[in-house]
Amino acid sequence: MSPTEIHQLNFGPITAHAFNKDRTQVAVCPNNNEVQIYTKAGKGWNLIHTLAEHDKLVTGIDWAPESNRLVTSSQDRNTYVWNFDTETNEWKPTLVLLRINRAATFVRWSPHENKFAVASGARVIAVCYFDEEHNWWTSKHLKKPIRSTVLSLDWHPNNVLLAAGSADFKARVFSAFIKGVDQKPPPTAWGDKLPFNTICGEFSNGSGGWIHCVAFSPSGDALAFSGHDSVISIAYPGGAIQSVGLTSLPYLSLIWTSEKNIIAAGYDFTPVLFENTNEGW
Repeated sequence: MSPTEIHQLNFGPITAHAFNKDRTQVAVCPNNNEVQIYTKAGKGWNLIHTLAEHDKLVTGIDWAPESNRLVTSSQDRNTYVWNFDTETNEWKPTLVLLRINRAATFVRWSPHENKFAVASGARVIAVCYFDEEHNWWTSKHLKKPIRSTVLSLDWHPNNVLLAAGSADFKARVFSAFIKGVDQKPPPTAWGDKLPFNTICGEFSNGSGGWIHCVAFSPSGDALAFSGHDSVISIAYPGGAIQSVGLTSLPYLSLIWTSEKNIIAAGYDFTPVLFENTNEGW
């Protein structure tokens, strides 16, 4: 295991962040409408770019590792794709046609980096892709049966299935298949016929609570989600769910390190490791 590195930026709250592929740069939102990009310099970090196209709080940042494109979402209901121009040494924004009437709350690139998904307070998820014919980023909406603000998203490794956690206490798995963009994926444990907006799974831990985070396992055969009720649940295709109730404050982030290990972090300041043993989680 590599040694732990601690980095201090020391300017107050960070509402969103994303690292580039080799972790030498990080994009952060310092709790305002800007995205600041820092580069590693010795033991410290230097500010090299400030992206100020949004006019309200930035809610999400994701950095595509292979294409080196940034995508940002904001309470201003807009999303921008940013491309780095090596000649001018500047990040150039492209506005995305989202068609939402509430704040964008979260954004995430797909594994193949040819799509991204934007969560929103409009009870829809905008699945965005580049329209070659019209030369712009456009979107299709996942709507039913979402009943409240979507708070978190995660892509399945096959680039088609999309998990979403919402303030209606549900975690769901949708098909985000885009004709002309995606190739038909091989069958998965979640199903084999996957037209756009197919509901492949809908889960609740039974006790209620906003779903703050959703995360597929590395294989994509399990889905973890954490709620505001301090419960972490692991759901499987077919409807089986195992939940772990905690006495701590809620967790906001989940990362699978293997098929049997999940790291969770949230309001308790300290990451926690969950393990699947022969007796369960």
